[in-house]
Amino acid sequence: MNIFPNKARYSYRTDPDVPAFDDSGPITVMDGECALCSFGARLIARFDQREEFRICRAQTLLGRSLLMHFDLDPDDPESWLYLEDGYAYTSMDGMIRAGRRVGGVGWLLQSLRIVPRAVQDWLYVRLARNRYRMFGRTQMCELPDPRLRARLME
Repeated sequence: MNIFPNKARYSYRTDPDVPAFDDSGPITVMDGECALCSFGARLIARFDQREEFRICRAQTLLGRSLLMHFDLDPDDPESWLYLEDGYAYTSMDGMIRAGRRVGGVGWLLQSLRIVPRAVQDWLYVRLARNRYRMFGRTQMCELPDPRLRARLME
């Protein structure tokens, strides 16, 4: 289910405010200063055996414009986006979908599917709003992992 039913598949391609980019594989748009997001990005880089995922920091021009295209605030800690086959997903649903596609430990997120959507959203909001306090800050682009650096979109 597309989380953004008012947006057509690949709608960002026709948005003049979104720079052109290669969307041939799944893309996550996440906070590049969040230690938890950086940990998730490292997991993607490690377990994505097909090497198809790319990661876009919300602080980049592309990240900001994609978030705004989907009416998400790039400065809001709840803004996280997963693009797959031209469709966009956010919140816990996006993370669960990304986890399924990346495989490995990402499959652990599938257990959250049994949790009602309202509870998923509540958990996501609590985690998103408190992530700096709970996990700290880091600069994703400064991490030395070459597998991760190869997936970063600038």
